[in-house]
Amino acid sequence: MEHALSPATLAELRRPRPYPAVSVLTPTHRGERGGGQDPVRLRNVVTEARRRLESDPAVTRERRADVVAQLDRALAEVDLAHTEDGLVIFAAPGEHQVWSLARPVPERVVLSDTFLTRNLVAAQAAERPFWVLSVSADRATLWSGGEDRVVQDRSGGFPLERRQENFDPERQMRTGGLPSIFSDEGTRQFLREADTALSTVLREQPRPVYVTGEQAALSLLDEVGSVAKAAVHVPHGGLAQAGPDAVWQALRPVLEAESRKGTTAVVGELTSARGHRTFAAGLDELWQSAREGRVRLLAVEENFRATVRDLGEHLVPAEPGDLDARDDIVDEIVEQCLETGADVRFVPDGALGDADGIAGVLRY
Repeated sequence: MEHALSPATLAELRRPRPYPAVSVLTPTHRGERGGGQDPVRLRNVVTEARRRLESDPAVTRERRADVVAQLDRALAEVDLAHTEDGLVIFAAPGEHQVWSLARPVPERVVLSDTFLTRNLVAAQAAERPFWVLSVSADRATLWSGGEDRVVQDRSGGFPLERRQENFDPERQMRTGGLPSIFSDEGTRQFLREADTALSTVLREQPRPVYVTGEQAALSLLDEVGSVAKAAVHVPHGGLAQAGPDAVWQALRPVLEAESRKGTTAVVGELTSARGHRTFAAGLDELWQSAREGRVRLLAVEENFRATVRDLGEHLVPAEPGDLDARDDIVDEIVEQCLETGADVRFVPDGALGDADGIAGVLRY
C-alpha cells in the first residue's frame, strides 16, 4: 500500500485515463478499533464498484473485465491489519493502486476519466510531511516523515556511505582520535555531498527538514553545506545507522514543539487578518474564496468535517440521506487552496475559536 504522495506521483495520478477510471474510497480503522467491520465495508464498496461497471453501457465487455480484474488485484493487496484512517483504491484498464491515508475519507465509488485525488491531497497536507537527514562521519540516511512515523527513503541516492579505504572510525575512537573525524577533509567532502544530495531531493519534493547527528557533525554540515543550514537541528548521534523507531522517538518532542509554535503563528496571522479585513471563516465563504484563488493561508482544525449541498452560489448543510450531499467538502477546499498556491495548515481542534473549524487569510 502507498503512503507518500510526491508531486510527480500526483501528476501521474491526475492524467486522463481511458474510461472508466474507478476510484473506490472507504473509511478504515487502525488496529482493532474497527471491531471487524472494515472487511465487510471494503467488500461492499468494491461490490458496488463492480455493479456500477456492469450497469454502465459506456463500458465495453473487454474493458469491464480488465478493470474488474484490476480491482480484484488491488483488493488482494489490501492489508487491513496495517491500515490507517482511510483507504483509496484506483483501478483503470491495465493498472491499479492502493493508498492508505492518515485521514478519514467518505465511502464513495466514482467512475470517470481521471482518478479522484482530492482526499489524497488533503491527507498529505494534514500529515505535514517532512524530511529527516541523519548524518555521521561515514553515513547519511534520509527519512520521510509523517504524522506518526518515519520511513527510510532512497531518493537522491540515499543512504550515502563514505568510501575511503583508510577511514576507520572505530580505530580512531579507540586511539582517542574521535574529535579529528570532523576536522578531516574527507569528512568535510562527505557531508558536502550529503548536503548536495538533499538539495536534489528538495527540488523535487520541498518539505521542512530536520537534521540529526552529533553536535560536531551538525556544525560541520552548517559550515560546508547550504540547504541543511536552514533545517531544524536535532543533536542526537547514532541515528544514521539506527532504525525508524529510534529516529521517530528522537524527533517526536521536537516535532511537538514545532507544531505548537506553528499553531501559535497561524492564530496570530488570523488575528491580524481580522484587523486588516482579510479574514474569512466558515465553509461557504472559504469555498467561494478558494475557487476565486483569493486564499493565502487556510487553517483547518484536524478533525473538522462537514456534509453539505452545493446550491451553486452557496453551500448549505445537507439533510440526512441527501443523495447529492458532498461529505468531503473540506478536502475539496484544501485541494483547491493548494492548487492556487495557498499555505494550508492543520491545527488542533478548538484552536480556531469561533471560526467553526475553518478559517483563512485572503490575498485581497
